[in-house]
Amino acid sequence: MRGVVMHAPGDVRVEDVEEPQILKPTDAIIRLSATCICGSDLWPYRGADHLSGPLHMGHEYAGIVEEIGAGVSLIRPGQFVVGSFFASDNTCEICRAGYHTSCIHREVLGTSGAAQAERMRVPLADGTLVATPDAPSDVLIPSYLAASDVLGTGWFGAVAAEAGPGKTVAVVGDGAVGLLAVLAAKQLGAERIIAMSRHQPRQQLALEFGATDIVAERGDEGVAKIKDLTDGLGAHSVVEAVGTQESMMQAIRSTRPGGHVGFVGVLHGVELRGDDIFMTHVHLHGGPAPVRRFLPQLMDLIRNRTIDPGRVFDLALPLDQAAEGYRAMDERRAIKVLLRP
Repeated sequence: MRGVVMHAPGDVRVEDVEEPQILKPTDAIIRLSATCICGSDLWPYRGADHLSGPLHMGHEYAGIVEEIGAGVSLIRPGQFVVGSFFASDNTCEICRAGYHTSCIHREVLGTSGAAQAERMRVPLADGTLVATPDAPSDVLIPSYLAASDVLGTGWFGAVAAEAGPGKTVAVVGDGAVGLLAVLAAKQLGAERIIAMSRHQPRQQLALEFGATDIVAERGDEGVAKIKDLTDGLGAHSVVEAVGTQESMMQAIRSTRPGGHVGFVGVLHGVELRGDDIFMTHVHLHGGPAPVRRFLPQLMDLIRNRTIDPGRVFDLALPLDQAAEGYRAMDERRAIKVLLRP
């Protein structure tokens, strides 16, 4: 089959790769209806993450189950399914507490099965995959694909920041995760939603997802603008959706005393000293989003057409043009690229 392989920073190729196989009784094989490029894929693409060898890419997926292992009982061939970028059993004590990405049996997708391909292996299929009641129309597939990562991650960022009725929420980062954190904050009932973005197309989508204010400034100027908009106090809830030192400090400093920061950007070079946070009374909560926790709810919202998160895909390409998709996201010509196998 065809799959995307990164050989070095900036060197992405679509190659013939081995077909996935059932390796454990709890595995499933799915045929991808759609996959995509994640903002986190740009870290190795830009050389920020070390590559020890060719890396099979992709961890976001939606498609049709083709084969299951003997130990799979809840998922059936022929079902349309969505799963998280972490495989989890959905039964351990940590999963039951809602933190599936720390499941005691977790496996990271992209290592056990890469999604930028025609087919993929999904471990712990019964715990990881959620099926739709029936085959969705093509128009809904981008939104279901978004639920696999960026929607669930943005949602967790908003939940971790305790967004809700009467709250002012600020979102640091205008990639797909940040934009969908805006959508999540709106669905959670936030009264005011401030999107921090310098890019007009992303600002427009943020407004359509529910943002009430746009702040283009960054760093200290961005913090000052948030304070100006909140009577000098700062936002109740701030979602950090980038993962750099600058964005983390901007998020913390934009939060009022007693407020909450939900951080979901993949952290690179972030260091927090006690002096940075001790006097702030700011709560910090985040990490890799437990997408599986939210999937049933998010998939229902998509199926009922209450939300349309697939709008973050502003460029769709065939799988064989994945290299162009990486370039488009790296150069910020695209928010998020959907790949059709």
